[in-house]
Amino acid sequence: MSGIHRNLFKGLFILSALLLFSNQSIAQIDAAKLFKGNCASCHRITDQKLVGPGLYKIRERWPDEQKLIAWIRNSQEFLKTGDAYANALFKEYGGSIMPSFALSDEEIIALIDYSHAGPPNVVPTGGGDGGGVVASAPVASVNYTYILIGIGVLLLILISVLGSVKTSLETLVNERKGVEPKPSLPFGQQISNWASNNKKIVAILGLFITVWVLKQGWDGLMGIGIYQGYAPEQPIKFSHKLHAGDNQISCVYCHSGVEKSKHANIPSANVCMNCHMYIQEGPQYGKEEISKIYAALDYDPEARTYGPNQKPIKWIRVHSLPDHAYFNHSQHVAVGKIECTTCHGPVQEMEVLGQHSPLTMGWCIDCHRETEVDFNGNAYYEELHKQFVEENKKNKVKDAKFTVEKIGGLECSKCHY
Repeated sequence: MSGIHRNLFKGLFILSALLLFSNQSIAQIDAAKLFKGNCASCHRITDQKLVGPGLYKIRERWPDEQKLIAWIRNSQEFLKTGDAYANALFKEYGGSIMPSFALSDEEIIALIDYSHAGPPNVVPTGGGDGGGVVASAPVASVNYTYILIGIGVLLLILISVLGSVKTSLETLVNERKGVEPKPSLPFGQQISNWASNNKKIVAILGLFITVWVLKQGWDGLMGIGIYQGYAPEQPIKFSHKLHAGDNQISCVYCHSGVEKSKHANIPSANVCMNCHMYIQEGPQYGKEEISKIYAALDYDPEARTYGPNQKPIKWIRVHSLPDHAYFNHSQHVAVGKIECTTCHGPVQEMEVLGQHSPLTMGWCIDCHRETEVDFNGNAYYEELHKQFVEENKKNKVKDAKFTVEKIGGLECSKCHY
C-alpha cells in the first residue's frame, strides 16, 4: 500500500471515529433533553419513587423491551392488552395516568438507555448527596479603604528603603573622600526633618487625609439602618436560582399575597408540600434540606401521613422597612405593574436570597420621579390619563411623561402616616 493510500485510509479511519463519537455524544444529549422534557416531572433516574416509579435499571423489570416501548408510548392503550405487570404497576401508583408520547422507537430506546444507566456522575455542591448543580462562587466586594491603607504602608516601606539606600551611598562616598560620616538618625527623626523641610507637601497630604476621614465617617453615618447586601443563612437552605430560575416557578405561586395585600407573605410549608410530597430529593442538597420541611410538619414521606407534632419554620426576615414607612405590594405589583426584580434584583440568579436594593427614602423618591405610569389596559388610571392628556393639550405640552410623581408619588402622607 502506497504512502498516499495509507494516509488516506488513516484519515478516513480517524474521521469515522470522530463521527461515531460525536453521534454517540449527540444521542446522549438528546436522551437527556428528552428525559427532562417528557419524564422528569414524574420520574427520577434513581430508585426513588416520585409520582411514578424510579427508572434506574428499568430493563430488568420488563422482560420484553417491545412491551416497555409500547407502555411508554401509550400506557392507556397498553393496559387494554391485559398485561399483568402493567396493570399491577398502574394500581400500585394509585391509577396515575401517564400521558402518551409522540416519540419514535429510537427516541424511546434512547430514553430507556439513559434511564437504565442511572444518574450521571456529578460533583455534589453545598452539602447533601444529590449533587448536580454547581453553586456559583460568591463575588468578593472591593473594599477601597483597605486598598488605600495597603498603598500607604507600601509607600512608607518604600520611603524607608530608599532612605536607607541614600544613607548607605552617602556613607560610601564620604569614606572614599575621607570625610567623617554624619551620625545616622532614627527613622522617626528622619520623617520629622523631612516634614519640616516640605511643609507644603505635608499640608496637602494632611488636607487629603482629613477629607478622606470625614468622608468615611459620613458614609458610615449614612449607612446606619441600610442593609443592602444582607443575606442571612436560613434554617432551611432554599435556592431561588433553582426554583425561580432553573424551574421557572412564578414568584406569585409561593408569595401569593403579593397581588392582593400589603405583604408578599412567606409561604407556609403546605405550599412547599405541593411539590415536595413527591420530590423528596433535590439536585443540590439531596434529602438533607427537604427532610427539614418534613420534620417541621411531622410528615412521614414513606406512609405520606402527617403527625400531631408540627412546629413552625423560623425563617429569618431579609427585607425590612421602618415602622413609619408604608409600602403596599399589591399597589405596586397589581396596579403599578412593577416587576419583582425591579426592587428585589435578579432573584432567579440568587442561591441565597439577599437584599438587592438600599430601600432608602431617596431610592424610592428617585423611582417615583423616573417610573412612568402604565396606562395600557389599566382601568385604575383611566380617568387620570384622560385628565393628563387634556391638560397637556391645553398647555400645548408634547411628549410629557406621566410619572408616579404626577399622581402624588412624592407626597409625604403617601408613605408616612
